[in-house]
Amino acid sequence: MKFASVALGALAFSLASPAWADGHGDHSGTMEAASKFPMTPQGAADWVDMVEKEGFDFTVRAGRVYWVNSTYLNEDTDALAAAVGAEGTEMSVQYALEAAKYAAIPGLDAEVSRKLDMLRNGIVLPAPTTDGAAVELNEIATRLNSQYGKGKGTLNGEAINGSDIEAQMGNLERTPAELAEMWSSWHTQVGAPMKDDYARMVEIANEGASELGFSDVGTMWRSGYDMPPEEFSAELERMWQEVAPLYQSLHTYVRAKLNEKHGDAIQPATGPIRADLLGNMWAQEWGNIYPLVAPEGAGDIGYDLTDLIEQKGLSEIDMVKVGEQFFSSLGFEPLPETFYTRSQFTKPADREVVCHASAWNIDNVDDIRIKMCIKRNADDFITIHHELGHNYYQRAYNQQDYLHLNGANDGFHEAIGDMIALSITPEYLVQIDMLDREDVPGADKDIGLLLRQAMDKIAFLPFGLLVDKWRWGVFDGSITPDTYNSAWHDLKREYQGITPSTERPADSFDPGAKYHIPGNTPYTRYFLARILQFQFYKAACDQAGWEGPLHRCSFYGNEEVGKNLNAMLEMGASKPWPDALEAFTGTREMSGTALVEYFAPLKAWLDEQNEGLEAGW
Repeated sequence: MKFASVALGALAFSLASPAWADGHGDHSGTMEAASKFPMTPQGAADWVDMVEKEGFDFTVRAGRVYWVNSTYLNEDTDALAAAVGAEGTEMSVQYALEAAKYAAIPGLDAEVSRKLDMLRNGIVLPAPTTDGAAVELNEIATRLNSQYGKGKGTLNGEAINGSDIEAQMGNLERTPAELAEMWSSWHTQVGAPMKDDYARMVEIANEGASELGFSDVGTMWRSGYDMPPEEFSAELERMWQEVAPLYQSLHTYVRAKLNEKHGDAIQPATGPIRADLLGNMWAQEWGNIYPLVAPEGAGDIGYDLTDLIEQKGLSEIDMVKVGEQFFSSLGFEPLPETFYTRSQFTKPADREVVCHASAWNIDNVDDIRIKMCIKRNADDFITIHHELGHNYYQRAYNQQDYLHLNGANDGFHEAIGDMIALSITPEYLVQIDMLDREDVPGADKDIGLLLRQAMDKIAFLPFGLLVDKWRWGVFDGSITPDTYNSAWHDLKREYQGITPSTERPADSFDPGAKYHIPGNTPYTRYFLARILQFQFYKAACDQAGWEGPLHRCSFYGNEEVGKNLNAMLEMGASKPWPDALEAFTGTREMSGTALVEYFAPLKAWLDEQNEGLEAGW
């Protein structure tokens, strides 16, 4: 579930391999254009204007290539996508290097300065201009990606690939010994071989960050949040402290259930939880073991959304139209006709496609589409609402400058989609005539529903925070190659209360067993999205005058909410994110208090269940 506007940030900044930063490749046009603009405030403004025009045109062309590749997978479209990706990377690197020079000019207009920052800190892994450095960085990044993709663990001594081992980690039929084998083998066989390459990659990328004016790559990443990097780090920790008591209550309850299931020898009643027992290779989401911890009778909530879809006879496109109706009820304009003629709603029978759900704006204006392989079930009904949240956000900010065609910060886009998904409550289903009022589940079903949600949304929070905390320490040198592994598990114990299933050798590189580390994908955005989605949801419910429990709120049909929401969405990235947040929520501070309120009934119940148990680890 994601949005795929190619203008995100700018060009191909999401690519990890800046292949042309050492001056190779045919980008003379870009360099010639840059040389026409003097190192003055006006020259910088004119250069940024040129970049935005060139970038806009490129991303429209690239968007069409990526769309065709995703919906017609074959060798030819793969080659076209690779070529346009390399072109975008070349442009983005050159733009970043030039932006760093213009950023040093005294007296810049504030908005020009902000756009220059967007250009120079948008590359995930910057290569220095030293001869051969970009090629080496590209080779390492490619090698790390390949190693992860080809990685295998073992189950009962037999090799098992990544997707299968992930599924088996969530299989409740697996014994603790099998889980330990899978966990250890995956971390050892996938992570450990990457360590030396990863250390070298960090060294090169830090040199590149230095050329762009940053002390290290981590500082560069944290510079994209409209505040000093150290202040942003403090904000993350503050938000974590707001939600940590809820996580601790969940941890205590789940640990007790695992102790009941497995006994003291496998899972002690106190201390951290063994990482492999939580149904997920990284212990980041625990929903797979919900049946082990569910309160009695929680499985029956009084209705089944998949059954309701069947009873209403909704086709795949009907499901999309129900989602569109949600936004129309808030006062948003109908989707363009091209949305329905150009989107991919179901898997074609005659070709391979990427089925992973995503939302697109091909022309950066109103050629919005979703790409899915919709099944007529509850999960995809929710996903449709989520993806449409991205689409309406994309369309709302389509009048902004090119560099502002994005969410207010990198947590906003996912948070909007998730906020809409939170709105699929029984009350909403009644309002759209999918559920009879008498079939709305009573309050006695709330705990099971909230616990199931918490097993993913709350369990994820500390992991969402620690991935980049570890990486920032690596980039700034406070975590060295000889402490890569121990620092990783120290953070997992400190924030998650999780411990490895087996003793880990000192030369292990367990962080490499999580895709986003070798894939060089910044992770803080996912933590922010988990916090912001509840903050947005509560703001909408407050504006709608909702008076019941927050988790039962529906703001369907409230045009005042829609008007206020659009005021935030249409800003895109044109203003610092606190301005956008304030436009909808009335506050300039991201906060976990709405999430705490949402799960308050569960917290009270968990604390009752945990009475007499030792909390913490």
